[in-house]
Amino acid sequence: MIHPLTYIHPNAKVAPNVKIDPFTVIHQDVHIGEGTWIGSNVTIMEGARIGKNCKIFPGAVIAATPQDIKFDGEYSTVHIGNNTTIREFVTINRGTKDREKTVIGKNCLIMAYCHFAHDCIVGDHVITSNNTQVAGHVVIGDWSILGGMCAVHQFVNIGAHTFVSGGSLVSKDIPPYIKAGRNPLSYAGVNSVGLKRRGFSVERINQILDIYRVIYNKGLNTAQALEFLEEEMPATDERDEIVTFIQESNRGIIKRFIKGATDDNLAI
Repeated sequence: MIHPLTYIHPNAKVAPNVKIDPFTVIHQDVHIGEGTWIGSNVTIMEGARIGKNCKIFPGAVIAATPQDIKFDGEYSTVHIGNNTTIREFVTINRGTKDREKTVIGKNCLIMAYCHFAHDCIVGDHVITSNNTQVAGHVVIGDWSILGGMCAVHQFVNIGAHTFVSGGSLVSKDIPPYIKAGRNPLSYAGVNSVGLKRRGFSVERINQILDIYRVIYNKGLNTAQALEFLEEEMPATDERDEIVTFIQESNRGIIKRFIKGATDDNLAI
């Protein structure tokens, strides 16, 4: 199962039924779960924790030190959840003293040439398409999909069940359950197709639509919209999740699209 031309450090912990192809290097302090396949020319560095039944394609580099000048050699890790696929030439860096780890969740698909910088936290069932670049300290919620060649600014939060169109520059937080597109990146409706695929009822989807009509179409600023939602809209898990996400946003959320707007003058 392990090719003789693979190097595995004696201190690495590799489950018995892991398959590793030639010319791959496994450093010390690495754990690899059962059923995982690792292709040729992969480098897995110190601090990597790879789950069960993962697939890591040729050229990937997991748990390299952060590209952060504040990094001072502190101990940190990378965690890859079970059943996650990491395609060719993906790079995932270790954490820094901020979070001490970078996490990719379970059942994710990370397509070729994607990059995840230090201290990113990525949920379960996330898909990032080819060449998506994610800066440090980013949080991406469960079931999110990022189109190809997205660039995500550091410290951005992307909510669960979102869809971000390819080529997007993501510099603001994206609330849960919505689509984001255009330039500058803007609210493009509720991700109703994705929600239906995941078993959301029509009633729940319509409730989410009503919430975002208040936020984006009622002519209120963010504070007014949140107050209206808490006072006038029935309490649901989705309402509370959306309100909490926006209240805790440090970078501010994306806005509705306005023709002729730029990043500097987009309406609030």
